[in-house]
Amino acid sequence: MKAICVTPSRTLELRDIPAPQNPPPGHILVDMDSATITHGDRFFLSRPLPGGASMSGGAWDVYGSNGAGKVVAIGPGVPPDYVGKPVAIYKTLVRSPAIVGLWCEKAQLPYGSCLILPDHVRVRDYNGSFANVLTVYAFLAQIAADGHKGMIVTAGTSATGRIAVSLARRQNVPAIFVVRSTSARAELVSHGAEHVLVTTEPDFEESVGALSAELGASAVFDGVGGDLLSHILPSLPMNSTIYVYGFLGGSAPVSFSTMLLMGKNLVLRRYSVLENATVSNPLRLAAAMKEIEGLIDEPLFRTRIGKEFSLDQIDQAMAYEETPGARAVFVM
Repeated sequence: MKAICVTPSRTLELRDIPAPQNPPPGHILVDMDSATITHGDRFFLSRPLPGGASMSGGAWDVYGSNGAGKVVAIGPGVPPDYVGKPVAIYKTLVRSPAIVGLWCEKAQLPYGSCLILPDHVRVRDYNGSFANVLTVYAFLAQIAADGHKGMIVTAGTSATGRIAVSLARRQNVPAIFVVRSTSARAELVSHGAEHVLVTTEPDFEESVGALSAELGASAVFDGVGGDLLSHILPSLPMNSTIYVYGFLGGSAPVSFSTMLLMGKNLVLRRYSVLENATVSNPLRLAAAMKEIEGLIDEPLFRTRIGKEFSLDQIDQAMAYEETPGARAVFVM
């Protein structure tokens, strides 16, 4: 079968590899419909993971982290509920040396990495959804446990930002969304966001300070970093925590004084969904996945597809300039 694999020099190449046939215990075979190209997929090709760890592609080094398809076979120990079902896939959720996928025609994965989709949805619309929904769901659980009442979402028009609009509303969590244009604000407001601030407005920083104090929004869900975070930090309430989960701002540095850090007792920390208490606890993860299964067909959870590419269009797909929240997608 065709597969896009990562080489030792961190480049991508199309190969013909054996298709998996008989899934081992706990694994399933999925006829892949499509797989999204995430910012992380691009980023980690040229940069090592934190701590210098390698990013394994599993068997045959097939690349990609998010996708969707239909289950065509299950191994011993897999619940029969998965037979013949459409699934959304988050490959790194459960590690296994037997993984084959996702940028390929047929993937093999632990069933725990897959979320069963409703039969009535179009599978392709959810090829990047599972990881993003789980990321926001687990984040809301974490900030509640950490004592925060509300949050500021810096990447308001991103996939996680749109998901946060829905989940924050469902859980009655006060949320401020930061966007770059008035059109983006209008879009989020149409989806139910109540508090949306535009970075280009002259009173942006003052608005962040006033609104975060009013709502008790002391948790920052930061997927941007860089100059934007530098402007937000001075306006945050006392005892705020900045949870850094993304890097849309690239390598641009964040600038702040240690006096600000100490005076406001700010905490700056990495947020990784894979290290979150919801995900690392098997019982809590199972409960979260069950709840997400019942929510996943929410329109705001759909993957926004910018352009579709075949597997042999690697260079064009990786060079595609995404519009806010809309991704390039490989179709099989």
